[in-house]
Amino acid sequence: MIIPRQGTLRQKLLAVVLLTTLIALLIAIAAISGNNLRVYYRDLVTDMTIQSELLGHMTAPALSFDDKQLAQHNLGLLRIRPQIAAAALYDAKGQLFASYATPGDSDPPPSKAAADAVQLVGPHLTIYKTIQADGGRIGTIYLRVYHQLGTKALGLLGIGLLVTAGAMAIAFGLSSRLQRVVTEPILRMAAIAREVVDKRDYTRRAELVSDDEVGWLARSFNDMLSEIERRTRDLESSYLQVAREAEERSRAQQEISRLNSALELRVQERTAQLEATNSELLIANAAAEKANLAKSEFLSSMSHELRTPLNAVLGFAQLIASESVSLTPEKRKAFTGHILKAGRHLLDLINEILDLSKIESGALSLSIEPVLLADVVRECQEMIEPSAQKRGIRVFYVFDPGLHVEADRTRLKQVLLNVLSNAVKYNREGGEVHLVAAAIEGRRLRISVRDTGQGLKPEQLAQLFQPFNRLGQEGGVQEGTGIGLVVTKRLVELMGGQIHASSTVGQGSEFRIDLKLAASPVELAALPVGAQPETVTPALADPAVRTILYVEDNPANIRPVEEVIGSRSDLRLLTAFDGHLGIELARNHLPDLILMDINLPGISGNDAARILHADATTSHIPIVGLSANAMPRDIAVSKKIGFLRYLTKPIGIAELLATIDEALAPPTETAAPT
Repeated sequence: MIIPRQGTLRQKLLAVVLLTTLIALLIAIAAISGNNLRVYYRDLVTDMTIQSELLGHMTAPALSFDDKQLAQHNLGLLRIRPQIAAAALYDAKGQLFASYATPGDSDPPPSKAAADAVQLVGPHLTIYKTIQADGGRIGTIYLRVYHQLGTKALGLLGIGLLVTAGAMAIAFGLSSRLQRVVTEPILRMAAIAREVVDKRDYTRRAELVSDDEVGWLARSFNDMLSEIERRTRDLESSYLQVAREAEERSRAQQEISRLNSALELRVQERTAQLEATNSELLIANAAAEKANLAKSEFLSSMSHELRTPLNAVLGFAQLIASESVSLTPEKRKAFTGHILKAGRHLLDLINEILDLSKIESGALSLSIEPVLLADVVRECQEMIEPSAQKRGIRVFYVFDPGLHVEADRTRLKQVLLNVLSNAVKYNREGGEVHLVAAAIEGRRLRISVRDTGQGLKPEQLAQLFQPFNRLGQEGGVQEGTGIGLVVTKRLVELMGGQIHASSTVGQGSEFRIDLKLAASPVELAALPVGAQPETVTPALADPAVRTILYVEDNPANIRPVEEVIGSRSDLRLLTAFDGHLGIELARNHLPDLILMDINLPGISGNDAARILHADATTSHIPIVGLSANAMPRDIAVSKKIGFLRYLTKPIGIAELLATIDEALAPPTETAAPT
């Protein structure tokens, strides 16, 4: 509809009302129809996508077990959805595995699977959806659906036309009746205006017939002549105001432009930061995946390493315990030696893992003090020489016997023993190992251990000190956890030092340990090189037989202690198989010492110790804890409870006897002040 240029005001108003109504209706109907079609298409895509995912989960077992009948049956369930014209299941290679089509549908599914997509093809909506299982693609689902978008569009168009026709008829009727109220006063005012213009008679006034907008217009017209001069001034003032507003608007637009530029810059900066963060996240994820893989390999290796000595222990123990196998005393002794050797090796493996755990958790405490290097090297030499002699490897030690180093004596011995053991283990038959120690600048001591083995490749050398990364060695598989050098590196760093490695394939490897050089202490300087202070074992003050109570629920653990105590004529042993019985025996017999297992049935060893310490009759009895729990928190709990000592299983005989002698020794008398 076009507004006529010629015609009465009444006709023009009618045209304006009808045109406005028509445009508003068309826009509303178009928006509603478009939104309905969009919602319908979105719901259809969502519904079919969910349907394809459900169908993928249902048919995944059929693909996994190559069961086409099951797949065909699952696809056949789609007959309850007549909207689905056809469906197909493809295997991981994209080959057609099973298909379904509604009766009367002559268009077969594609023979090959395509990438995941949602497409409109004629009257159909096609969906490809990948089937995932165990982190990988095992197949693809294909669906072809009647979308009915054209039908819905036609329906909405018909409804829109009906609504438009009705609304236009209503608007026409209402406009025809109501416009007279508006136009007639205006027409009368127009006639008066023509008279004023023609006759210049400004005394004429328009009749005030209403108190609405038309009445306001008449009053304004009546005041126009007397307000010409004033309105002229107001107009000039308005021009100035408009100019100021235009200037302010210009400044506002410039400020908006500046803010937009700043915003774009900030968006670019944030985008760059996000990209950098994403890159760091990808690197961290890759590192985490690599660490998880290394840990899995480490656990697999540890399972083998722990089972190997355990197999020897159980195997030889069964031979000794078997009544069907006749053993000579020599064989029995040899088998016992094998069991002890395997047991010690198993204990070394466990201790190595615990050391790494303590270091990683920050629970390892060190006692840094001046240590005579010669003493530590001598102890390592005694332990290395037998294995070196078996393979004809000569070990040379070159250093000043008076050198001292700031270190923890036990951990320094562990570091040197680990490096020397590797130098012997991975050396060639008849090779050499050189340990050289000398002071370097910065009051540092460098200990170098060089071997003549096969050496390491550069890629192996780069992974030498990585946690949970066990390097393969040429010439066969060696015993060990693969974390010895990791523990060694962490111990050296905890002692304020550094360790470096270099290697040449075919010539050998060299490890350099730099530690802080220490001045010779007075008490050690007085001793000759290699001298050891005498160890005084406290004697029992009372020659009478002393009573020891052992609370342990495992007979296999009681038997070795019985043999150890039985070898001493000054000791006798009482045993209890649970905590309650141990408490009763302690109260009745008042033993001189209690050996308490921690993990007991009924009541734990920790709770039993608390009860005995709280009882006035037994609070004076020293208690030594025995447990396989060797974590720092377990030892801390035992100290808090009041155990004299805490021994971890397997318990060494010498350590047990030394602890017993210490607990039963008479208290040292303190000299009176003079």
